[in-house]
Amino acid sequence: QVQLVESGGGLVQAGGSLRLSCAASGTISSILVMAWYRQTPGKTRELVASFTRGGSTNYADSVKGRFTISRDNAKNTIYLQMNSLKPEDTAVYYCNFQGITGAYWGQGTQVTVSS
Repeated sequence: QVQLVESGGGLVQAGGSLRLSCAASGTISSILVMAWYRQTPGKTRELVASFTRGGSTNYADSVKGRFTISRDNAKNTIYLQMNSLKPEDTAVYYCNFQGITGAYWGQGTQVTVSS
C-alpha cells in the first residue's frame, strides 16, 4: 500500500507560480510511474505530467514549458512547479503513483488562478 498527501495549492494571480508537493509513504519500491493529474467540475481527470522510475518524463501540451515535475527520493516526495499560471489551469490537482500493487491517489489540492 502507498499513501499520498498533497500540499501547496492555493489562490494565485495569472502569471504567478505555485509548487505542489506530494509526500508518499508505504511500499514505494513497487512504484513504476509517478504523475500529476488535474480535474475541473464536469470534466474527466487529465494527465498533467508524469515520469517513470527510469527517468522518462511526459507533459500535457497545455503545460509544456511552464510546468516541471521533479522528485526528491530521499524525502519520498514529488513536486510540480507551475509557472506562468493561467486561469485555465484552475483545477483540483491530484498526485498518482502506479505500480505492481495498483494505482494510488492523493486527496487532491485546489489550485485557483485569477485573471
